Amino acid sequence: MKTLQMTFFLLLFVPLVNSAPPMQQESLHFYEYDTDVTMESLTQQDYEMQTKDIRKVKDRTNVSLDTSLTLQGDDKEHNVPPTKDTNLPTCLLCVCLSGSVYCEEIDIEAVPPLPKETAYLYARFNKIKRIAVSDFADITTLRRIDFSGNRIEEIEDGAFSKLLLLEELSLAENRLLKLPVLPPKLTTFNANQNRIKSRGIKANAFKKLTNLAYLYLGHNALESVPLNLPESLRILHLQYNSITTITDDTFCKSNNTRYIRTRMDEIRMEGNPILLAKHVNAFSCLRTLPVGTYY
Repeated sequence: MKTLQMTFFLLLFVPLVNSAPPMQQESLHFYEYDTDVTMESLTQQDYEMQTKDIRKVKDRTNVSLDTSLTLQGDDKEHNVPPTKDTNLPTCLLCVCLSGSVYCEEIDIEAVPPLPKETAYLYARFNKIKRIAVSDFADITTLRRIDFSGNRIEEIEDGAFSKLLLLEELSLAENRLLKLPVLPPKLTTFNANQNRIKSRGIKANAFKKLTNLAYLYLGHNALESVPLNLPESLRILHLQYNSITTITDDTFCKSNNTRYIRTRMDEIRMEGNPILLAKHVNAFSCLRTLPVGTYY
């Protein structure tokens, strides 16, 4: 009888023992979850610590760089004497490339100091009001200058006198009332869209320019065609001025009926208050008639 009772007790106890693993698993599962949280927290702490360390390194690096730059600047300031013709500011403001300086649409109000080797200067669409002799006094290598679209009202006498290599000069779309003395080797001169009157052009302004081929004076306030135009001239634009008279010597030579302007290809005079048909003899030496109003 006792044996049967023991057997029955063991049978009841065994299921209780077998039910223990689920609780252990549940406890283990909870431990693993808690471990995940702990690891995430540790990872976040490590990340924050690493970030702080990186920031400290960056701060130290920036300080070192600043200190280095300051020291370099101090060395340059103390060891290198200042020079008048330094081109660093201009070439930071503009683009300097192989003898060309591009200073377009940057709102400068004066001609910047140029590198001595500058051959081509493009300073279009700025706010330049005046050109001085000192602007080009040391720049003898210039071949082309373009000041189109500025606010130039005054050009000092002799501003271009030392530019013996200059071939192309544009002063279009400015506020000029008179022309400056032009350098002798010009091939192209553009002063379209200014306020130039005939008295603002000297009688011999173009006479000695024996290489001048393209002359643009359209959209000004000229009352007459400029005198003493060179034989080299091929294109002449005088459209939309206030020209009212032309003489037999304007383009031709009244004392030489055999004279022919062999190089003149185009003369534009439309938009002027003059009937060209009334001045037939003025065009007798031309291969083509000027463009303009005849009737």
